[in-house]
Amino acid sequence: MLESIGVRPEDERVYRELLSRPEASQRDLAAALDRGAAEVGRSLTRLEELGLVHRLPGQPARMRAARPDVAVDALVDRRREELARTQLAARALLAEMPAEERYRPEEIIEVLVGRAAIAARFEQLLSTTRHELMVLDRPPYVADPRRSDNSVRRLLRAKVRVRGIYAPEALELPGALEEVQDAAGVGEQSRVHNGLPMKLAIGDRRLAILPVGAQSADAAVCIRPSTLLDALVQLFELLWAQATPIVAPAQEGRFSDRQLAALLASGAKDDAVARRLGASTRTLSRRIAELMDHLHVRTRFQAGVQAVRLGWLDSSVHDVEGPDDRLVDR
Repeated sequence: MLESIGVRPEDERVYRELLSRPEASQRDLAAALDRGAAEVGRSLTRLEELGLVHRLPGQPARMRAARPDVAVDALVDRRREELARTQLAARALLAEMPAEERYRPEEIIEVLVGRAAIAARFEQLLSTTRHELMVLDRPPYVADPRRSDNSVRRLLRAKVRVRGIYAPEALELPGALEEVQDAAGVGEQSRVHNGLPMKLAIGDRRLAILPVGAQSADAAVCIRPSTLLDALVQLFELLWAQATPIVAPAQEGRFSDRQLAALLASGAKDDAVARRLGASTRTLSRRIAELMDHLHVRTRFQAGVQAVRLGWLDSSVHDVEGPDDRLVDR
């Protein structure tokens, strides 16, 4: 299990045996595993270098296993850093290739056929992104959204910048609005746009994945560094500038005009909005009517647009109740 982070199978057996004991000597472990003391000693030395075991004071020397959740996480982070350095070195090696070989069309564009292949490459993109992830999100989906959400949370914990632009129909799926707002609450920069032309994922501005057809999830293309990839990055930035920020959720039972306007601008339906805000549909209808009356607009979408013009949905503004926020009577 631990071989992928540099632990030999024979060393892992020693570590697992030590996990089942508060402490043990080299002789104890050799007897329990039916191995030579010198062989176990070499395993302990390697495990100690990896931070998986440590020596206790006193004689004879006794060993204790480090907590796996802490020690293994540290080794995983170390391996990620090593892989990132290897990736950078590989890019530097490109300069040694002839230009006609570096820019062959088949090296820039790769066609993926089948949902399984697309889902696997998307997970690979998520697992190798180190600095920034940019996503245009709209149905249909080829991967389990919950698995992708977990991968995005891992990126956020690793301080990777994550920006997502969602189509309104993506927020209509069961639990989708709650998941997006929760992600916004833990660091994802999320916006909604009524006119997303396609699905798209870009990792570190070095690899993009997008479907071949707008309504099909059976084929996709991978785009590597090129003017085409640069154009996709620019498209994302243009859509980002036009999109409406998604506000993190309020405390249960209370919600502000800013949060209500953000949900209206997202295109979410009344039942999804009421469920997310913890309000009855009757209360929600009253609040929407009051908000539209105050903003002098006639449609929900116009209310969202007007909220953007007033700066309510500026992502740099915290959702704190104040004179500009409590704009209509409760």
